[in-house]
Amino acid sequence: MIERPRLDPRLTPARPDLADERLRGRVEAAAYVAGRPHRIAVPVAPLRHAPDSAAGLDSEALFGEAATIYDSRDGWAFAQLTADGYVGYLPAEALGPVDPAPTHRVAALRTFLYPAADLKRPVLGALSLGARVAVAAREGAYARLVDGRFVWAGHLAPLDTVEPDIAATALRFLGTPYLWGGRSSLGLDCSGLVQTALAAAGIPAPRDSDQQEAALGDAVALCPDLGGLRRGDLVFWRGHVGMMLDETRLIHANGHHMAVAIEPLADADRRIRAGRTGPGTGDGAIRMVKRLTPTA
Repeated sequence: MIERPRLDPRLTPARPDLADERLRGRVEAAAYVAGRPHRIAVPVAPLRHAPDSAAGLDSEALFGEAATIYDSRDGWAFAQLTADGYVGYLPAEALGPVDPAPTHRVAALRTFLYPAADLKRPVLGALSLGARVAVAAREGAYARLVDGRFVWAGHLAPLDTVEPDIAATALRFLGTPYLWGGRSSLGLDCSGLVQTALAAAGIPAPRDSDQQEAALGDAVALCPDLGGLRRGDLVFWRGHVGMMLDETRLIHANGHHMAVAIEPLADADRRIRAGRTGPGTGDGAIRMVKRLTPTA
């Protein structure tokens, strides 16, 4: 008997009662269904482990991001996010139609939605860096979205515009509170910070740190003195990831500082090795350093 490779449940839209029809023959389920495409229609939507507002936060989806819905009942949708493939439960009220397709992304750390092209009008919400919007027209200094709301045009960039300095993007989140499962400027976790910075550079990345360690870049030999690292290198511990700002300093969202913080890599390494840390801050010795550009 041939044993099938184990599928990662984080990336597998399957339950005992139903599964994605593309998984027929690979997973057992009572029924197989075709997913329905949608987009996130709220500024930030929680992706939870179970259809319950008290369930743990696994990730978040930003405005305009795409998701495939396999089942919807009791106010919750069993979903898979398109960008990173993560599976979980979204509030049904967070979903909108898949069309129109976004034309721009939010390039500011955060920007407001207005009912008119007037900064004195009461705001209707706030969108985080990386959110996607469909622009219908330009009205003065504002972009009118297809849904009739307005955003300051200077805070938007065409979808194909990239910010190649991933460390500079990460620095924009300095001081942002740590949030397990977070992906927005209101709160994010270690892998959420890395994923967001890479997305701004046009580099797709998995959601969790172990997935990023496996999928991203090329391994770099780590010297005993931790020297020789470069800006943008990713440093992985078990359950944690940070990004180098230069040869010695690390930026990372972590549960020790409960924020996105900068510290010497040597200090972080000593603390994590000694177990003087908190949830979301790693465990043990550095496992891997990955570089996103070929080594010279």
